[in-house]
Amino acid sequence: MVYVISQQGKPLMPTERHGKVRRLLKQGLAKVVRREPFTIQLLYDTTTYTQPISVGLDIGSKTVGVSAVTEKKEVFSAEIELRNDIKDLLLERRQYRRMRRYRKTRYRKVRFLNRRKPEGWLPPSLRWKVDAHVRIVNMLSKILPIAKVVVEIAPFDTQKILNPDIQGEEYQNGVQKGFWDVREYCLWRAGYKSELSGKKGILEVHHIIPRSKGGTDNPSNLIVLTAQEHKAIHEGRLKIPKSKIEKVRILKDASHVSTIGWHIVSELKKLYEEVRVTYGSITKAKRSEFGLEKTHRNDAYVIAGGTVQKRAKEWYFGKFFRRQNRSLHKSNPIKGDIRPVSTIKQSYGFRRFDKIEYEGKVGIVAGLRSSGYLVIRSLSGEKIHDSARYSKLKLLEKSKTLMFERREEALASYD
Repeated sequence: MVYVISQQGKPLMPTERHGKVRRLLKQGLAKVVRREPFTIQLLYDTTTYTQPISVGLDIGSKTVGVSAVTEKKEVFSAEIELRNDIKDLLLERRQYRRMRRYRKTRYRKVRFLNRRKPEGWLPPSLRWKVDAHVRIVNMLSKILPIAKVVVEIAPFDTQKILNPDIQGEEYQNGVQKGFWDVREYCLWRAGYKSELSGKKGILEVHHIIPRSKGGTDNPSNLIVLTAQEHKAIHEGRLKIPKSKIEKVRILKDASHVSTIGWHIVSELKKLYEEVRVTYGSITKAKRSEFGLEKTHRNDAYVIAGGTVQKRAKEWYFGKFFRRQNRSLHKSNPIKGDIRPVSTIKQSYGFRRFDKIEYEGKVGIVAGLRSSGYLVIRSLSGEKIHDSARYSKLKLLEKSKTLMFERREEALASYD
């Protein structure tokens, strides 16, 4: 599928007439403005007749499904991987800022009068995800004449996920009712002894999955250990049984999706005339009716209103990237608080995440070396080469915060 925009920059209907596209490019009547999704701009005046296109958005915490359909066929299909490092980067920045306050160096003074959060405030990690969903639709609006956007809202009942039989007053009377805090409940549950060895003594509560990796303070993610066992686990000398880990239910993604749904709808309504809402139960029923497997892009196809239309022959895998490390100061206390030399910004004209071609394979620059030997990976992270000479690389597309890779094979289902 080739996407077309007019001489004035307005999106027209995409085409599959590749021969005509080649002739236009060869005759100088069109130019390439984007490699993936492949988009050309006409250099002559033409009619601007378009058909209404509906875009379906399957919102997610890690992966977003998006599909665009007309009355007859699907014209765009993609799955886009979101960044999930925002929280970690903010914690790292806070660490450096606190360290600077103990040294005689420049730092941002602490502020105490900015603690009141405005209405509609979201944590930075969730705000970024809301903005990312809007950016995806805005990107499509530049290459397709969008008439309608349909968003699936998924309000998850996290208590029912943990206990399917819960109802009525049981929502208020949880398992921790009558206990002072979570720790007291966990100790009572364990019989005031280690849940690994059964030993008594000085007891501590350990997070099976660390909070830094999405773990919560839910009792299912906590285990009672002796002080010696707790220390041994953190030192790597002792491991928690797999059976304990499998029982942990991480509801971080479900809570994220439940939180950002209406914020995404609200932001899209500011930009597009027709924005509609659908629900996961409706999507599931229609997907089963059409015999489609459960994937993000299939969900998006159903959300957009796809029924018996002709599916797109190819789909796109997209990924968001962090362009630069903007930390002004970093130090290593072990080396006398000396700021390390920053990594190079470019090597022989190549920058990180530039799309290149190496020996017939298309990938991105994942690592730079001043010697000119670069690390090449696919967009999804598979190794292509760990030390490719710059002279053997062909630049296809400069790096962007959102990069795409065209695919044709079927996609595996997800949980």
